[in-house]
Amino acid sequence: MKKKLVVLTGAGISAESGIKTFRDSDGLWEGHNVLDVATPEGWRKNPALVLDFYNQRRKQLKEVQPNLGHQILAELETDFEVYIITQNVDDLHERAGSSNVLHLHGELLKVRSTKNSDYILDWQEDLNFGDFDENNNQLRPHIVWFGEEVPALDQAITITKSADYFAVIGTSLQVYPAAGLIDFAARETPIFYIDPKPIKIPNLRNPLEVIPEVASKGIAFLREKLLQNL
Repeated sequence: MKKKLVVLTGAGISAESGIKTFRDSDGLWEGHNVLDVATPEGWRKNPALVLDFYNQRRKQLKEVQPNLGHQILAELETDFEVYIITQNVDDLHERAGSSNVLHLHGELLKVRSTKNSDYILDWQEDLNFGDFDENNNQLRPHIVWFGEEVPALDQAITITKSADYFAVIGTSLQVYPAAGLIDFAARETPIFYIDPKPIKIPNLRNPLEVIPEVASKGIAFLREKLLQNL
């Protein structure tokens, strides 16, 4: 029976594919204040700006490819039962071949109704005013904006609790509730933390190995470490 590897990924792994994030430059995301493009207030204030912003992100996503880090995580399914919990809204894990991917903060290639959060559609092209659900309600990006609930959180907690190994890759561990997932790993579960600028994790009761590398290099190291334990 395969051991279960649960991986929490953040902006750092997608950055190596060329996707910029607000982590890079003082709260700006592609030149925009995140409060203007990633909050319900921003949507109410200027929905045209928000629609255009995510249309541009959707176009950008089509121009990039999964990197070595994504690929290694997919390949690890040969030897482990791998679950990816990602804060990223791109589809690079899926394109690399990962089978079990849970998106905490939504998905760029989906949209949903402004009135019915369960009405979700796959969406590859631009989203415009006049794109409605079946009841003529405007569609919006299927993104969990700052200040909104994280619907997938309970599922993520359940997955984390069952991990034999838990890895944190390319995330600053500053965005909650995602950052709090680490506290739900069982006490004996080894935790691997991969980030070029790792922070100190207070009150962690688990065995911890910090790997201060970019995602792809750190994941390659992690693979060798885990395979040695088989």
